[in-house]
Amino acid sequence: MTNEITINNDRFTLYLSEEQIQKRVKELAARINEDYRGKVPIFIGILNGSFIFFSDLVREISLDCEVDFLKLSSYGDAKISSGQVTLLKDLNCQVEGRDIVVVEDIIDSGLSIDFMKKLVMRENPASFRVVTLLLKKSVAKVNFPIDYVGFEIPPEFVIGYGLDYAQKVRNLKSIYRLAPTEK
Repeated sequence: MTNEITINNDRFTLYLSEEQIQKRVKELAARINEDYRGKVPIFIGILNGSFIFFSDLVREISLDCEVDFLKLSSYGDAKISSGQVTLLKDLNCQVEGRDIVVVEDIIDSGLSIDFMKKLVMRENPASFRVVTLLLKKSVAKVNFPIDYVGFEIPPEFVIGYGLDYAQKVRNLKSIYRLAPTEK
């Protein structure tokens, strides 16, 4: 594992190691297993960013469960949200009367998760909870609780472990943050 990488002339430094991430994924799964004992939740991954976290999390879930995916876009190839959320792939599951657990890689502005909640709540689920690996609490404008948070992070640009930079570097096993530019 390297402590620093360069992509498109931007320097990134190690922020969360593979070991730190995997330990936290196991802790989140243990809480979810306890909270949903005796139930069969539907885990809904938000593509593309959550796919690695989603996969690792669901493999730690010991309950019967179902999975589905939504694809939203609010970034394009930019480092900051465009402010517009677009639905690119809708759900294939029956939400009504079911326990829904939305799995996000990162909650940044809060626009995507807010859009997602409104979309799911129209279908009258029995319950709705959110698990996110990363939460930028100081900038997220979310008017409902985020039930399971892996790590609260400052409002910095991060990549790896599913998080991309212009659709690249999702395959990094650790999470890196954009290093400050030297003056």
